[in-house]
Order: sequence, then C-alpha cells, then structure tokens
Amino acid sequence: MRVLRPGVSLEGDLVSPTLWSAMIVKMLHDKGLKSEHAYTAAFVSIGLSVASWFGSMKVEPAGVARADRWGIFIGEWAPTFFGLGLALAHYEHDEDTLHSVTH
Repeated sequence: MRVLRPGVSLEGDLVSPTLWSAMIVKMLHDKGLKSEHAYTAAFVSIGLSVASWFGSMKVEPAGVARADRWGIFIGEWAPTFFGLGLALAHYEHDEDTLHSVTH
C-alpha cells in the first residue's frame, strides 16, 4: 500500500494517523536517523535557545521582547526532537525484539 497523504492511500484505503506516524518513524529510521541523534538535537536546541536569547538581547535593538520570541521559537524545537527520539527509541526497541526472536 502506497500512501499519498495522511488518511488516504493510492488504492483509496483509509490510513489511520497512527499508521501514518509509524510509517514516518520507520522511514526516518531506514534513512539512518537514530534516537540518539534526535536526543542530541533536542539538547543542542536548548543550548541554541539560550544562546539566541542572549545574542538577541545584545545585538537586536528591539530589546527583550524580540529576544524572548527568539528564545521561545527555538525552545519549541526541543520537545519535538525529544518526542521524535522517544518514537525512534520505541521503534528501535521493537525492531531489536523482533530480530532477537527470529535470529
């Protein structure tokens, strides 16, 4: 089954959001992305959030308001990367369990 977009496959079958998410995680894993990469990106984004906040306060003439917006914008990435890391870790664990049973 080839999926066009969330909810619809090429064959016209309905695809659940859970299946769609699992397909995305599998694709990312197959491309070489590991949970450790996502966790690293999350911690780096936290550091970038703090650095952009400090940098924006010093460089931007707009002051604290713009610095806060930059810090919050980049800070929003961390939970996304942590969530992706958890999904990848779950997929990796399931894959390891499957391989240990069959081999």
